[in-house]
This record gives sequence, structure tokens and C-alpha cells, in this order.
Amino acid sequence: TPEEKLLRAIFGEKASDVRDTSLRLPPGVAGTIVDVRVFNRHGIDKDERAMAIERAEIERLGKDRDDELKILERNVYGRVKPLLLGKTAVSGPKGMGRGEVTEEKLAEVSKGLWWQVALDDEKAMGELEAMKKQFEDARKALDRRFEDKVEKLQRGDEMPPGVMKMVKVFVAVKRKLQPGDKMAGRHGNKGVISKILPIEDMPYLEDGTHVDVVLNPLGVPSRMNIGQIFETHLGWAAAGLGKQISGLLEAWQHGGQKQALIERLTEVYGADTPLPDDEEDLIELAKNLSKGVPFATPVFDGARISDIENLLESAGLDPSGQSILYDGQTGEQFKRPVTVGYIYMLKLHHLVDDKIHARSIGPYSLVTQQPLGGKAQFGGQRFGEMEVWALEAYGAAYTLQEMLTVKSDDVAGRTKVYEAIVRGDDSFEAGIPESFNVLVKEMRSLGLNVELENS
Repeated sequence: TPEEKLLRAIFGEKASDVRDTSLRLPPGVAGTIVDVRVFNRHGIDKDERAMAIERAEIERLGKDRDDELKILERNVYGRVKPLLLGKTAVSGPKGMGRGEVTEEKLAEVSKGLWWQVALDDEKAMGELEAMKKQFEDARKALDRRFEDKVEKLQRGDEMPPGVMKMVKVFVAVKRKLQPGDKMAGRHGNKGVISKILPIEDMPYLEDGTHVDVVLNPLGVPSRMNIGQIFETHLGWAAAGLGKQISGLLEAWQHGGQKQALIERLTEVYGADTPLPDDEEDLIELAKNLSKGVPFATPVFDGARISDIENLLESAGLDPSGQSILYDGQTGEQFKRPVTVGYIYMLKLHHLVDDKIHARSIGPYSLVTQQPLGGKAQFGGQRFGEMEVWALEAYGAAYTLQEMLTVKSDDVAGRTKVYEAIVRGDDSFEAGIPESFNVLVKEMRSLGLNVELENS
């Protein structure tokens, strides 16, 4: 590399054993560095960077302690002052003297000396002593906590054996929702996002309201988790009732009847639930309900289909819970009505950016000579038993042979492939996979001698 050439030019042949051991992010990760922390084994001299980080951390801890102390003092002296004012002092600090305690007298001495005031009122004096003890204890605890943190900071860190120093770089990564990310509802209805469209291309209702998420209907019948459909219908009914209440509130505010709103709210909540008498409270309640009426249903004794149908009818919606939708891209009406409603959906911590992984060359297992597995080990893709059946069914014998030998654990064959690529040639031979040798050795350990002979 150019860097190595430069080092050679400066240091001569001594630079030939220089290696770049920089800490690099694994491929496919990008973000902003938010913190760098250096960990040192105890008993090892710290370098300048570690010392600078330590000093900055101690300064921060000191500032936190001072801020806490100021808050504590403000609180305590705020309670001491009204206790002293108007009382008769038997003795006090220099410059304050005896007699009645006034604002002016207290202002002449520093707050730290207020504790020296002795009052003739025994009850007040007892309170003052208790406050002083409480304040001293709190201040000592604060100092002790600060000293413990500083001592822990300067003591050094527990390290794995053989590690003298460790640097950790914290990277903040912002992830927007994208195809491949996993989402789920509350009924085991999990799935991955297949496509993200502009809002104008999404299906829309007759009034122009677009839907946020379209779920694949094939994910419902075979799994039989109809709770998600109940939730959709109930959410749709709740929104419909909210819209009605919002309309009645608007009509009342524009000179309509207040009674119509009260009757609607009574229908929703039942005659047993008292409504607010005050008009302002009633308006606030109606405003809160305008985006949707909250519903709750017990776990095993929940709402029946008939209950939800009644709510849908009450909200002026189709009791089937289905609506006419239009294709956002063509503007044409869909042939069949579609179930539309409101449900809870949440994003799960299974993001495609953390899963996506590719490898051309990489580490191998020492025993079997097969590639390691998993993204963390920069491993290969597992070609399992069922995948082998698929290639056998296709009759793709050569592809399968490559998969199981030169692409995996045929050590001699791997080398030959590399040499062929270097020569610009595309012919190679597959040999014996290392896993076969491992199997033979395992059988020999059981006292079964197996030998492979060329016929």
C-alpha cells in the first residue's frame, strides 16, 4: 500500500513488520461516534489520552457533585430561614448578636454560620438541630459517593487475561424503517415489510383517507389468529364513534343542540356513567373522544362478534367492518370490499441492516475445515439437507459438487480453484472433503477401521 511504501522510505527495512491494527467497523455499518472510552488494566501506566479522558471524567463528576450540593443548600437554607425569622436569639455568630432574628441580621452573616444561632424556643431549636444533622449527613454521603466514583475511575478496570488495554468506541446509528425490517401486532401476527410506497400510491377510502399499512390476507386463515380482525373492527368502530362525537360537538358550538351530544355520549358510556355537568368539562371530554373512543375488553371474557357489530352499526359503519377501497396508483375501485380499521403495530428489534451479510472468503473451522457460521464470525451461508434435495431435484450435479467440496471443506480443491482463477482458467478438480476424514477418524476411535481405496 502507499502507506507501507512511505514507511519503508523513512525507516528502511525495519518498517516491513509494521501492521495496521486499526479498529474498523464491520462492513455495512455506518454511524456517528458518540463516545470513546479507554480501559486500562490496574497496575499499568496510563498514556496521555487515557489521562486526559480520566481528568475530563473527574471534572464532570465534580461539577455534578457541586450542582447537587447547591440544590441541597438552597433547599435546606430555604427551610431554615423561615424557622429563624421572628424568633429570639440567645446567642449567635459574630456580627449578629442577641435579640430578635430579622432579614437584615441574617443577610449580614454567611449562610454557613446560621447553624450557630441559639434560640430561646426549645421546639424550634430541636428542629434546627435535626435539620443540621440531616444536612451534614447528606453532604457527607455526597462527598463519599464522589470519592468512590473517582477511586473506581483511577483504580483501573478488570480485563480478560492477556489484555493490557482496551478501547471501546460507541457509535450511534439511526435506522429508518425499510423493506426487510420486522413488525408485529398483538396477536402473533408478525411479518416483514415488503414494500414502502409514497403516500399517494397507497389505497384510499371514498373520502380520500389513505391507509397506513396493508397486511397480506394470506397471513390470517391458516394461522387462525382472528384476534387481529376483532381488533381491526373494534378500532374502526371506535374511530367512527369519535367522528360522530366530533361532528355533534362542532354542531353545538355553531348554535346546535347540546342535548344531541349528551345523548350520544350516554349511548356510548351507558346510562349508569355520570357525565360532567360543567359545559367546559363536557367540551373537553368530547374533544378527547373526537379522535376515537377508548375501549378495553377482558382477556377471556371479551367482546362478542355481536357486540362489535352493534358498535359498528351505532357508528354508522358497515357491520361487516369492510369498506370500499380505491387503488392509489390507478384510481380504480378494488373488486371486493376490504377490512379496514385501527390496530397496534410495533417495530421489532430484528432489523435487516443487522442481518444482511455476504462473504466471499473468510475464516474456517480448524477441525472440519468448513466455513464458520453467522454474521458475527463473518461466516458462510449454510447449504443444508433440504437445499441439497432441491439441487438434486433440479439435476444440478456440478453446482452441488462445488457447494459440498471446493466451496466448503475440500482443502486441496480450494487451493486448485485459487490457482485456476489466478491463471485465468475455469477448470478445477474436486477432491475429498475434510469432513469425510473427520468421520473416518471418529469411526476409528470406535474401533472400526475404514480405508478409502482408489479402484
